[in-house]
Amino acid sequence: MRTLRLGTRRSQLAVTQSTLVAELLRAQGHIVELVEIVSDGDRTQATNTPLTSANSTGVFVSALRDALHAKEIDLAVHSLKDLPTYPEEGIELVAVLPREDPRDVIVARDGLTLGELPPGSRVGTGSPRRVAQIKALGLGLELAGIRGNVDTRIGKVRSGEFDAVVLARAGLARIDRLDEVTEVLDPIQVLPAPGQGALAVECRDGDADADVRKILTSLDDSPTRAAVEAERAVLATLEGGCAAPIGTLADVVEGEEGPELWVRAVALSLDGSLSVRLSASGSVDDAAGVGRRLAEEMLAEGAADLTDDPADPGQAVMDTGGSPQTAPEQDKVHNA
Repeated sequence: MRTLRLGTRRSQLAVTQSTLVAELLRAQGHIVELVEIVSDGDRTQATNTPLTSANSTGVFVSALRDALHAKEIDLAVHSLKDLPTYPEEGIELVAVLPREDPRDVIVARDGLTLGELPPGSRVGTGSPRRVAQIKALGLGLELAGIRGNVDTRIGKVRSGEFDAVVLARAGLARIDRLDEVTEVLDPIQVLPAPGQGALAVECRDGDADADVRKILTSLDDSPTRAAVEAERAVLATLEGGCAAPIGTLADVVEGEEGPELWVRAVALSLDGSLSVRLSASGSVDDAAGVGRRLAEEMLAEGAADLTDDPADPGQAVMDTGGSPQTAPEQDKVHNA
């Protein structure tokens, strides 16, 4: 029987997520070997180098894809929010696993919620999406950049360097750290990154790996795939004419005539003072179309103009995947 070589980054969260996929495959009778791969994102994170010094798009993805191209591994597991929206030649997104809760959370000192933090409190996040949406709440908090794994970030709260940090609930759930959470943020206030909470499994396309693709398709969860396809379509469409931070969340809900897709999205100026927030619904079978049309409506409503300095649109960024751009540190940290 063929051994499936599963590529993973070395971080605790990445190994945990890859092990989850490996165990699902082993339960089907397959032999799976984890192969650790070090990415440029891991190297810069280890040295605390800001992602602004290099192209941060897909920074945690490229090394795993390189290993797939080189046939060093047979499949790779990613946090789906890390994946660029444009396709990679020779690589196929073959499965999207059932999604964890995609919401953002607060880990704060003294068990405080975001609204209970005194004005001027220092809140750590490397995500323009989170910064803009929290600033829009008007709480008077100081938002500051932060990198590092979960332990590093939470440690900065425990040491008093930060009063709170913003993280993805899904990552904490997967490494059994939900007891650290002091508040789960309502998407009405802070919409997550496109694809947040979902795991993506990639392999090589083409006839040579048809057997691997057939094995991996059994892991695909249709409702999750529809939701993230809509979210990524929102992002991909907005990338064509907008440089503002983006949040979006899609859900498959039961409608009068069966399952339907409901998508919410927001684009904001970096300081959170301006935003375009819209929602749409449509067929689950047309997930990408629903997302694309929603984004087009947002552009028509002025999303393309949402920058702090209209003369310098390069200063604003997306929160995840897409075409290269100059930007503040993006929310690409796998352990976020």
